[in-house]
Amino acid sequence: MTVAKDKVVSFHYTVKENGVELESSGSEHPVLYLHGHNNMLDGIEESLEGKSAGDTLSVSLPPEKTYGQRKDGQTIRVPIKHIVDGKKKKFKKGDTVAVNTAHGVSEMVVLKVGLKNVDVDANHPFAGKTLDFDLEVVEVRDATADEIAHGHAHGKGGHEH
Repeated sequence: MTVAKDKVVSFHYTVKENGVELESSGSEHPVLYLHGHNNMLDGIEESLEGKSAGDTLSVSLPPEKTYGQRKDGQTIRVPIKHIVDGKKKKFKKGDTVAVNTAHGVSEMVVLKVGLKNVDVDANHPFAGKTLDFDLEVVEVRDATADEIAHGHAHGKGGHEH
């Protein structure tokens, strides 16, 4: 079975910039998504189209196909209570934090730490970067009617209901 619209795809990835690893799915927990429903970076979806379980590939993607260009003026003040695990950690400038937003959790970089608030750069930490991805397709399956209706994959690695 090949990757196409309305297929649930699980894959492993490693993302690098200039040969330096920035992030990886690890070897045990592949990413799971519903193909063709805007649940994945554009460049990754395009790269996986037509691939099958067991396929591996390496692609270099510009910012327009991943996290976009950096935008000036994206500093926002966030109450520490809106940071995932905010009560468990002391923050410092340069830390990447997960912030609860109206659109879900977003990663942001700490610019300044206050007593109750943190100033963050709302650009994704990888925005403006050309990124190199190593991808391995683990599984491709037909989506269930519920997954198509909900617009996302369900189950381990996807969204649980």
